[in-house]
Amino acid sequence: MDAQYRDLMMKRVNRFFGYSLLILTSLILIAPVFFMVISSLKVDAEYLTYPIRVFPSTPQWRNYQLVFIMTPFAKVALRTAVLALSTATLSALISSMVGFAFARYNDVKGNKQLFGLVIAMLIVPFIVILIPQFILYARLKLTNTYWPWILGALAGSPYNIFMFRQFFLNFPKELEDAAEIDGCNPFQIYWRIFLPNAKPVIATVMIFGFINVWGDYLMPSIYLNASKTLLGVTLATAFKNPQGIDLKTISLAASVIYILPLIIVFFFGQKQILKGVVTSGLKG
Repeated sequence: MDAQYRDLMMKRVNRFFGYSLLILTSLILIAPVFFMVISSLKVDAEYLTYPIRVFPSTPQWRNYQLVFIMTPFAKVALRTAVLALSTATLSALISSMVGFAFARYNDVKGNKQLFGLVIAMLIVPFIVILIPQFILYARLKLTNTYWPWILGALAGSPYNIFMFRQFFLNFPKELEDAAEIDGCNPFQIYWRIFLPNAKPVIATVMIFGFINVWGDYLMPSIYLNASKTLLGVTLATAFKNPQGIDLKTISLAASVIYILPLIIVFFFGQKQILKGVVTSGLKG
């Protein structure tokens, strides 16, 4: 009886410390977001005063209105969302085809070597290929266009290919054999059987693909001018007073609006992301 009581108490203590650690970690992660939201409702004078006031004396909801007055926010946001959604869809489609080939035709000569090359690309930092890539697009006269994003999506993504390949490896061979007996060719097997059942991975790679474009600052600042740039660059450079000084609280209000779609996308897609990562596994 004493042993059972000690075990029960130990479980409760472990649970208490486990939940306490999770709550503390959550508070640490949420604190910067909370500070950004609260500060976006201040005037610059309150934001820069010491000691720092946590809450504004009078909430400045006009800061959010000024975001749309000082910048073509809606227009640039729509442009960015269309490009992000288009490239995410293209990358998911192309990567799923390549992943299907790697998973179901692994007896083809060179399959493992090519997949090893894809895995090797995962460890190459993007900054390493940025300059050669820019020189190539500049010589092709594709700068100040959206072709760098579209061509990148058409080339697929090493991470997406890996995800689809691992997911498709888990499909039973009998399902594929039955489809072949029914007269399906390889593309029909992929399109009618494999792709419709890959919804968790499709959702995962599309969410990540959307976030990569929506939250990107580096590529738009390099490839696009001010009239065609994306939302990240616009919000980083737009909010200045006539003397050229940053309007910090309005910038924070713009940042809140900027990250809101990402939070919504992740909130509704988190189950699919978790399922996609888990079901992809690490099968060789």
